[in-house]
Amino acid sequence: MSFLNTLRPGGRHGLSSREARDPIGLAVAAVNRLAQSDFIDRVGLRKQAEQMVFSTTRSGFRVATAAGRTFARAGGRKAGERPASATSTGLFDLTPTEDEQMLVDVVSELASEVLRPEAAGANEECAAPEAVLAACQEVGLSGLGVPEALGGIMEERSAVAGALVAEALARGDMGLAVAALAPGSVATAIALWGTDAQQQTYLPSFTGSEAPAAALALAEPSVLFDVLQPATTALRDGQEFVLDGVKSAVVRGAEDELFVVGALLDGKPALFLVESGAEGLEVEADPSMGVRAAALTRLHLNGVRVPAEALLGDPEGVAYAECVRLSRLAWCALAVGTAQAVLDYVTTYVNERVAFGEPISHRQSVAFMVADIAIELQAMRLVTWKAASRAARGKDFGRELALARQLCTEKGMKIGNDGVQLLGGHGFVKEHPVERWYRDLRAIGVMEGAVLV
Repeated sequence: MSFLNTLRPGGRHGLSSREARDPIGLAVAAVNRLAQSDFIDRVGLRKQAEQMVFSTTRSGFRVATAAGRTFARAGGRKAGERPASATSTGLFDLTPTEDEQMLVDVVSELASEVLRPEAAGANEECAAPEAVLAACQEVGLSGLGVPEALGGIMEERSAVAGALVAEALARGDMGLAVAALAPGSVATAIALWGTDAQQQTYLPSFTGSEAPAAALALAEPSVLFDVLQPATTALRDGQEFVLDGVKSAVVRGAEDELFVVGALLDGKPALFLVESGAEGLEVEADPSMGVRAAALTRLHLNGVRVPAEALLGDPEGVAYAECVRLSRLAWCALAVGTAQAVLDYVTTYVNERVAFGEPISHRQSVAFMVADIAIELQAMRLVTWKAASRAARGKDFGRELALARQLCTEKGMKIGNDGVQLLGGHGFVKEHPVERWYRDLRAIGVMEGAVLV
């Protein structure tokens, strides 16, 4: 299939849907249109208008969270179940199944035709275009981790499929991939650890035609932050929990209608479902060095009250720990995809770039550097896939995940750095995308809980 029509005005997912944009988005769009007008030159307001655009898109905002939809319990559907573990053949075979390969092929086309062309603009605007998100929704990414019994598209647990999809999307752009995968991470969490009531209340929205914006909120803006010991607290008060704290790196926080918030409950980390309409919830922009298209924000919880039924999973921290592990695995897969984009780009560049009468790839120093990127990338990919395979089969994957995270953090940064180096002066300018991929790869070692497979 082709996704090019999703970016055409008047198309099914064209920009004509901007009337549904939130007030912040409308304000930014209006200011941008003003800055592009010839009228402001005639009246001498060009400098002021440009400063307004800069302040609006860079300085950020702090407002109440989006007025979310009403999540009502839906009866008549099977719920309270868990995705079944994938079957094991006993063979060490990481070859994707036929269904997984078909899914990867579709997502790869989406990444190359839709995400890649929009990546530079999304990076500058710190926002994912609506047409891109609509195209990702059309593929069904929000229901990827939800089993068929609960209205999703998978027959069994899909950690491998999730890793393959994250890798394929990141070859287009990591920031847009994170923005597209964030709602699915919440749906997957509810499918894995939600009660019957939680699944019936929330999952129908994610498996329908218009999934709500949603995100995990685990990270916090503190020095030496330990994701397993969050500073955000949850205190019992009768039949409610009271949440206080600040979460960072929350994807599209101003638009989200549902959050999965990590907080310390009785000395142990736990997950809570928090709807955007909750009193005491505020969001502010948190522009980052990389992954800018994901529109990262900070979420302020000031005495936010949620019912006892909002607790997701167990209060002993088991679900929370697994959520962290799966999130880290997703970031590893994103690193693999971005590193592959670097390799693809520099390989073409060094073969076409001519110096002293021959392609620079003929020089050993250049050829060896490209070969090192390929070797390190393959190591990252294999250990990430193995961790995903064990996760899908319900086996302990802690060791494989630790290896994958170490490799993807260290070698991913090296690949980004080498990619910039191979382009020379071109690697430092925004005319080429490698500098953006370099910044994105820096996120692997510091991000926690924005995505999940």
